[in-house]
Amino acid sequence: MSEAALPVGTVASGSDLVNILLVDDEPRNLVVLETLLDEPGYRLVRANSGDEALLALTSGDFAVLVLDVRMPGMTGFELARMIKDRKRTALIPIIFLTAYYNEDQHVIAGYGTGAVDYLHKPVNPTVLRAKVAVFAEMHRKSRALEAANRLLHAEVAERRRAEERLEDLAQTLDRRVIERTAALQASEARLRDVNQRKDEFLATLAHELRNPLAPVRNAVVVLRRTGLAADTLAWAVDLIDRQVRSMVRLVDDLMDASRVSQGKIELRPEATTLEAVLHEAMEATRPLIEECGHRLRLALPREPLPLHADRLRLSQAFTNLLNNAAKYMDRGGRIDLSAVVEGDEVVVRCKDGGIGIDAAHLGEVFGMFSQVESALSRSRGGLGIGLSLTRHLVQLHGGSIVARSAGLGEGTEFEVRLPLSRSAPPPPAPGIGAAPPPAPGIGAAPPPAPGIGAAPAARPAAGLRILVADDTADAAESTAMLLLAAGNAVRRVGDGQAAVAAVGDFDPQLVLLDLGMPLLNGYESCRRIRAQDGGAQRTLVAVSGWGQPEDLRKSREAGFDRHFVKPVEPAVLLDLVATLVAGRGAEGTQRGSGEAAGAPG
Repeated sequence: MSEAALPVGTVASGSDLVNILLVDDEPRNLVVLETLLDEPGYRLVRANSGDEALLALTSGDFAVLVLDVRMPGMTGFELARMIKDRKRTALIPIIFLTAYYNEDQHVIAGYGTGAVDYLHKPVNPTVLRAKVAVFAEMHRKSRALEAANRLLHAEVAERRRAEERLEDLAQTLDRRVIERTAALQASEARLRDVNQRKDEFLATLAHELRNPLAPVRNAVVVLRRTGLAADTLAWAVDLIDRQVRSMVRLVDDLMDASRVSQGKIELRPEATTLEAVLHEAMEATRPLIEECGHRLRLALPREPLPLHADRLRLSQAFTNLLNNAAKYMDRGGRIDLSAVVEGDEVVVRCKDGGIGIDAAHLGEVFGMFSQVESALSRSRGGLGIGLSLTRHLVQLHGGSIVARSAGLGEGTEFEVRLPLSRSAPPPPAPGIGAAPPPAPGIGAAPPPAPGIGAAPAARPAAGLRILVADDTADAAESTAMLLLAAGNAVRRVGDGQAAVAAVGDFDPQLVLLDLGMPLLNGYESCRRIRAQDGGAQRTLVAVSGWGQPEDLRKSREAGFDRHFVKPVEPAVLLDLVATLVAGRGAEGTQRGSGEAAGAPG
């Protein structure tokens, strides 16, 4: 059976079915035609007028058109002429049906419009089906022939394209070999350059690490002597403190470089002001600027400039700019730091009278591990990380940075643009560093504090029982000495198993655990201590050289209350002790040097 006759506008091509268009203004005549032509393989489409027939012809491909001659509006003859005038439909066979025109002139007129047959109503079903079947079969064969012809043309075209491709490959083979050879040579040159840069970087790193170690070793030799004068002792302590801080900054730069390359630097924005950020940067660079004999001139607008920024990270960016200006300038130079408001942005300019930058290298200053060659003879150190990190930090704050220089010997200016915050600026702090930093928690960066040998801001009123576990003897001993000097009772062990065993009889209130220890690591030691009686009441702190987000997550999951990254500032550790003592009141009592008694923590 054929599909039910479709209304005009729903004609679709099929792989086997052929479309037949039935046109008559009388619905009952269409029903009769649909009944007569109800055959498998036909898709019957009906139209009630010439206009509907034209619409159907635009949306489908038809094998034959069965057309009533007498219709209102547009007769069958008129419709046939229009169909034959269109190139797309000119070859469609037309069978006329009529009940009114029997004269020869009407038949001749019908054939004159391009019809292939002329049948009188009532139509003989057998004749109609036979004639339609002939045209349907011809249409199928024509369609199959066209498909085969298309395939043949496609195959010929594909063969021609293949020949052209082969010819093109043959013609360009030599050129491709030459290009590939040139590319390999360029790649080898890049690898040699990368290898050279690696060697230069490792040499620079070794140099920068040895620089602080040499004076530290000298100071240690001095400290080993007996009968030192107070001023000599203070000098040695201050020297060691400065050099240790220098090494910490170097390691921090390397870690930041790694975080930048992995996209792991995250900001902790807060409401602050540009003044606060710049003053922190100035305080951080003041020792170097004074040592070099430079003058720093600051010019800021009178009104506060509000920012929504990570104060620590943004001040780090400006610290790098000021350090860069101080390093690459002859002694007694001047640095101008200024800010102006332009629209919704604040523009900060850091200008120096230093050695300047050649125009050929101006675009390279923000590259990782970049060093301006002409500046190496005057360089005061550094790994070429600071400016790259500065640009990344500025961009993370939604800003931009550019470098300008008139050439060698003409100084350099860095221009930083930052978006201003719409919120009101926070009230000014009473002084730089006056506000006490929050107690460091998991993942919190330790705040600036006095170095080893400096007096902490606050001492605990009564000591704690503290267990220190570290397989590095120097680290454990120096930490224990610091805590003992602060009035605490301390026990020191060298591995994780000893730490778990010592908890039972020592009953510590605070446990400092190194993570990488023999026999039992810090994570497992923490879990076992927590599982003991009273374990939930103890404060457990991880002390490690690992401080990546994954390490902090593991510490939290193991049950640590804090995670300190080595080297831990003494003031940070003593502030934690003071906080715990204040929380416990005078509950703890000391039993003696290295031992403790009293209520459990």
